[in-house]
Amino acid sequence: MFSREVKTDLGSIEMVKTIPATELSLHDVKVKFDLTSAEDDQFFREWQEELSELTDTERQSLEQIKAQILYLEQYPMVEDIVKMVVLSPLLGLAGFYGSPFHLKTEAAIEISAVEEHEILRGRIDVLVLQDQFWVLVIESKQAGFSLKSAIPQALTYMMANPNQLRPSFGLVTNGTNFRFLKLTKSGRPMYALSDEFTLYRGNDWYNVLRILKRIAELIVM
Repeated sequence: MFSREVKTDLGSIEMVKTIPATELSLHDVKVKFDLTSAEDDQFFREWQEELSELTDTERQSLEQIKAQILYLEQYPMVEDIVKMVVLSPLLGLAGFYGSPFHLKTEAAIEISAVEEHEILRGRIDVLVLQDQFWVLVIESKQAGFSLKSAIPQALTYMMANPNQLRPSFGLVTNGTNFRFLKLTKSGRPMYALSDEFTLYRGNDWYNVLRILKRIAELIVM
């Protein structure tokens, strides 16, 4: 955290505090953005409804990725490896490497909090866009990290979405566990989380791709 001086319109000098997004707790994010958790079960149905079935080829690809992850997790799986081995093939299978999407990595964001003279700063691991619309914000952590530490970061980045009218989606992962987020900024900001999916349980791994494909479909409909 650091501060810098800025001049106001009246010529006086005030201090602006800059806070890294990595230092924020979920409580911090909710207070700083007047953000509330959605109580309506219908708020975030996209991770549960109208999910397409996977093809045999997609299932085979997922099984291959899973085998690679299970092998590599014997060793330290730092964040960059999670991006390469897990996120990269998943995004390709979900269709995010073709029209109408494009990607940015390490996208810098700076956003003012509700509190005056406070700026939050960070870098989005992966940002999927359609033109200027933010489709998906992805925050990854190294293997073994709890997803709880990634959720405040992802929500902060999602609050930086310049589009006020359309919802934005997020994904947090440590390579073996996955959780989706939805945030709306029309009126009071509101968010909801999906269940947590894991590579080790049943069809969870397949559902991660199915949800990613559903998010892509919603944008091009």
